[in-house]
Amino acid sequence: MMNNYADFCRELLEAGFTLGGGNDEGVFTLLPHGWNEQPPDSQLQWHSGNPDIDPWEWRIRVLDERTDIAYAKPFFKKSGYITKAWYPYFLAARRQGKSFDAQYQAGHISHFSKRIYDVLRDGGAVPLHGLKSLGGFAKEDKSKFDAALVELQMGLFITMCGRQQKISIQGQEYGWAATMFCTTESFWGRSVFEEAAKITPKDARNAIAAQIDKLNPNAVAKKVEKFIWG
Repeated sequence: MMNNYADFCRELLEAGFTLGGGNDEGVFTLLPHGWNEQPPDSQLQWHSGNPDIDPWEWRIRVLDERTDIAYAKPFFKKSGYITKAWYPYFLAARRQGKSFDAQYQAGHISHFSKRIYDVLRDGGAVPLHGLKSLGGFAKEDKSKFDAALVELQMGLFITMCGRQQKISIQGQEYGWAATMFCTTESFWGRSVFEEAAKITPKDARNAIAAQIDKLNPNAVAKKVEKFIWG
């Protein structure tokens, strides 16, 4: 049983990936108990704000403190973690060696997604509100913006990379901290993509499927395929 952040990191590095919440989608999660399903002997305290025992805080801690774990929405349009060791396999399966521009030209990526990606490719890490303003998104574009943001994360083109406070014209921080996004190339650097280039989509699929079988022999086959391919 995991009781703190250190336990979680150790288990995640061994597993390689996990959905980010209590719903395992018929595949696998390291966090099988949500805040309303806590076993009586668990020391975890969801949404307590304690960074050591609150799983909600861990998503930011891994981004702030580590360089070997990514957190975003890569599975079933929901949150999840992927370690550096396993990211090349998911890249090989999802992107199959094709660049963003090639995918866009082939019609596999929406125009709204391109507007977001262009901002990040040109500007590095950008907070959520910055993406909206720099990408020229209006209030009525909210649903399309949100869908495009998830599409890019599912395609492993962008990922979360931390948080940033809004700054007033007086230079003061205010409001809730905003999620920062960047391209996956910026987040990982070249080595992860060089490793991905050595793996065929079929081999990537087989490796991930074999790991899931170790983690959860009862995983639902159709769900496993969706988990892998996105």
